[in-house]
Amino acid sequence: MSVTNEIFGDQRVDKVCHTLLDLGFEVMVVGRRHNNSPSLADKPYQSKRFRLLFHKGPLFYAEFNLRLFFYLLFVRCDILTANDLDTLLPNLLVSRLRHKQIVYDSHEYFCGVLEVIERPKVHKCWLAIERYCFPKLQHITTVSQSIANQYEKEYGKKVQVVRNIPRAKTFPVTETRESLGLPADKKIAILQGTGLHRDRGVEEIVEAIPFVDNVLLVIVGSGAVIPLVQTRVKELQIEDKVRFVPRVAPEKLFNYTRLADIRISLDKDASPNHHFSLPNKIFEYIQAGVPILSTDLPERKRIIEKYKVGKIVQDLSPKALASAIQEMLGNEEQYLQWKANCVKAAQDLCWENEEKVLQKIYLSL
Repeated sequence: MSVTNEIFGDQRVDKVCHTLLDLGFEVMVVGRRHNNSPSLADKPYQSKRFRLLFHKGPLFYAEFNLRLFFYLLFVRCDILTANDLDTLLPNLLVSRLRHKQIVYDSHEYFCGVLEVIERPKVHKCWLAIERYCFPKLQHITTVSQSIANQYEKEYGKKVQVVRNIPRAKTFPVTETRESLGLPADKKIAILQGTGLHRDRGVEEIVEAIPFVDNVLLVIVGSGAVIPLVQTRVKELQIEDKVRFVPRVAPEKLFNYTRLADIRISLDKDASPNHHFSLPNKIFEYIQAGVPILSTDLPERKRIIEKYKVGKIVQDLSPKALASAIQEMLGNEEQYLQWKANCVKAAQDLCWENEEKVLQKIYLSL
């Protein structure tokens, strides 16, 4: 299993690894390591992280892919799994040189990511790699039906959907509001993510919070937008209404999520990838049993409206968002119905149902 991240906190890869272990496979995950990377928790599968000279940009991807190619060329294995386009080329080349089976799991519509399409040369490079590799693949999975449809339209290849859904057996609740330093006398709205960048709705929700009474906004995670909104919070003098929590382990993140009153997902339709996305946090919010406030991007809107687990907003102006939050918290009957619907939806939306697609693929290999 190849990833370009630090492995820590990659819950999708962790779930796939456990699915493969249950099928009797031995599993190795290969990623990268920074000097300040968190230590990995003990897992029943192996992991290897490259220490690299470069940590971002073209030189990082070139160095990582080269290291990955030579590692895969000699490591003992039967099946190679590339997670996302940035690991696909070395996996494909090695699979052909060594006559190994390959599975491609696309976690996003990679060539439609905002940071890629905004840079024409970068976009051209990744698109060339994708167009070279994709027609040669036989086993492809992705995280939403919209992405699958797009790839099938572009390449005429069958793409199977394996949504990024938590296991039915969630993490234990080991914390209280008091132990996490959260107030007991306020409602909690939480926004979480490992990639909190622009157009994820972070700036908009911060601008809305001054218009909401008795609500603490908790932003958990990391990303380029965090320093900007921290500055904005100081400018608005709302430090008592917004709390920033650095990236935490998945089991602790679940405790924050479970103890909140509203979950926020305000990604904007800023790129094809945003438009097609169906993030893991939507399902984590449902598993935690708390209603969701979301933008009307098609995949998440379909889930929220099908299972009736929250409210959809189109207007992201501060007062409109504030009004939506107050409406969600102010209508107790509707709020309790949303919570009850989350419990029902969680029985359907679990990894144990989703992994059946992967079991079929890997057992066929």
